[in-house]
Amino acid sequence: MDLNKWYNKGIPVEEYIRSMEKHKEQLLHVYNHFKLPDKRQTLKEIEEKKLRVIVLTEDWCGDAMLNLPILLHIAKEINMDVRILYRDDNLELMDQYLTNGKSRSIPIFIFIDEDGNEVAKWGPRAEAVQQFVDETLTALPPKDAANYEQEFKKAIQLMTTSYHQNKQFWSDVFDSIIATLK
Repeated sequence: MDLNKWYNKGIPVEEYIRSMEKHKEQLLHVYNHFKLPDKRQTLKEIEEKKLRVIVLTEDWCGDAMLNLPILLHIAKEINMDVRILYRDDNLELMDQYLTNGKSRSIPIFIFIDEDGNEVAKWGPRAEAVQQFVDETLTALPPKDAANYEQEFKKAIQLMTTSYHQNKQFWSDVFDSIIATLK
């Protein structure tokens, strides 16, 4: 698959953020408050790979609100260009990156080299964040329970708030992305 075609179709990050309607303030909060750990040597080694990244996302996605700002800090530090593709408008590509072979979970970060070859793929969550999500969702009542919808909404709110405020999650995302790129 020619990933250069998809990369060229993507929009710049600034355009994506300007057009956001759902989690813009939270995304910018994470971006403005996250500080890159001192991993200069590791980041320099990744920078030498001269990667670019295609991000499959949607602005309503809480996981993207957490993960994208961390990626943007990494990208800025290593001079990696980022292009955004909306998942729902690019299902042909999205369906090549299904989570567990069946789910269109986002965000997905597709790292490519100068020739458009996939070098790495990351997403939709860091392992520690996935564990938190699994534990939160496991605590829900059965889907046929009368209070399921109400409890599900509370769980989503808890996850969104945690993504926005839990700086350990921010570090977990950073470490996970870096481990993928090493």
